[in-house]
Amino acid sequence: MKTSEIIELHKKYVMPTYAPGLVLVKGAGTKVQDADGNDYLDFLAGIAVLNLGHCHPAVVKAIQQQAEKLIHVSNIYYNENQPRLAQALAERSMGGKCFFCNSGAEANEGLIKLARLWGSDKGKYEVITMKNSFHGRTLATLTATGQEKVQKGFYPLPEGFRYAEFNNIESCRAAVTEKTAAILVEAVQGEGGIVAADPEFIKGLRALCDEKGLLLLFDEVQAGIGRTGKWFAFQNYEVRPDAFSLAKALGNGFPIGAVVAAPNTADVFHPGNHATTFGGTPLACAAALAVIETIEKDNLLENAQKMGALLVEKLRQTAARYDWIEGVRGCGLMVGLVLNDSAAPLQKLLQDKGLLTLATAGRVLRMVPPLIVTAEEIEHAVALIDEACAELNAAR
Repeated sequence: MKTSEIIELHKKYVMPTYAPGLVLVKGAGTKVQDADGNDYLDFLAGIAVLNLGHCHPAVVKAIQQQAEKLIHVSNIYYNENQPRLAQALAERSMGGKCFFCNSGAEANEGLIKLARLWGSDKGKYEVITMKNSFHGRTLATLTATGQEKVQKGFYPLPEGFRYAEFNNIESCRAAVTEKTAAILVEAVQGEGGIVAADPEFIKGLRALCDEKGLLLLFDEVQAGIGRTGKWFAFQNYEVRPDAFSLAKALGNGFPIGAVVAAPNTADVFHPGNHATTFGGTPLACAAALAVIETIEKDNLLENAQKMGALLVEKLRQTAARYDWIEGVRGCGLMVGLVLNDSAAPLQKLLQDKGLLTLATAGRVLRMVPPLIVTAEEIEHAVALIDEACAELNAAR
């Protein structure tokens, strides 16, 4: 089909919850191609999903082999891949057990339900979240999200959520009531503008939760699976959560999410408390196992640290040449170029030049390239950014 035909068909039959800009048809590694044959360097990676890049051979092979063997059986029966994946995640985090689902929103729903069930006999059900956070689009998770723009039009919202200032421990302390069950936080706010938590804040949250008898929960949907140079972003802070959520990069594009619970919360759920038809299928878990194996085999955690530092360094050199660029934020390969105005024009110009990025939080250009990215690709991307900034600067 021609590009125009695909777009016309999409507009006719697909609900307009997005405003797509390209028709992408194939990809390999850090590159993707549109229906007209144009190539792009992908520094968006499916919004931090494709940590191994497009169509990684190990993941493709795992999916193909498992699809020929067993795709779905439901959780009424055991399948060999699910406990193997649970073991892999537990051993790389804090022990405990896993619940598997299909998306980040569903994983965060699981965290919220776990907190409520844990606190139910104590009369505790409230969850404190941070302003400018993002936790999903279901009714509960958009309420947990500390952004009014996400909640607008969906009132009345579910009760049981309170908001505090990110990186402000006293604001969190003030939000605690006798009904508080848990604090839910992102170690790095991705959709909120690539804002990393201060070490003192994260350690303060752990101390506050211990003091008040609360659960500390981390949303690792975007920052997990090596994105920050650690398996999970909270590991940058040497703090142990009571549970955390995963999705996005766990399956490198194959839908899978997870709730990973520490030993003290591993047995809160019992049969009948929580469930999902497609959670932890043999196929999804095969993809995720291939992701974990490849990240370790190819030493991609170290590459994320090195390439993230290089990207930040090069972007800061570019930022110094333009007074309308306020700075650069980064943690591993979660990087944001902070402007003093909307980042959308820069995103569009970069797309036209062959670099995919995403404007977020209004004035931040978000870059989350695959963990396989090379120094040469970073140099090329920054050269395109500098070129685009020069053009925008001339037009100001």
